[in-house]
Amino acid sequence: MKRLGVVTHYFGKIHVAVLELEEDIRLGNIVSFEGFLTGFEQRIDSIQVDKQPISEGKKGTEIAMKVVERVRPGDEMFEVEEERF
Repeated sequence: MKRLGVVTHYFGKIHVAVLELEEDIRLGNIVSFEGFLTGFEQRIDSIQVDKQPISEGKKGTEIAMKVVERVRPGDEMFEVEEERF
């Protein structure tokens, strides 16, 4: 699996992760979050930069995205093949 980014922050009350992207992502992509205590897959339904919704995040930028489970700083986000989801 290709690594797409790394979690830098997590806001638990609103279930939002902040990630530093290493590859481009877009709405609808299916990703996997992996870490020591983390392991789940989800479809990307919301991406924001500076509290503004965007449809895709570019490599090298910091984005915020809604997550379905808790993530932790240092957790990695990977690309998932569509047919697996």
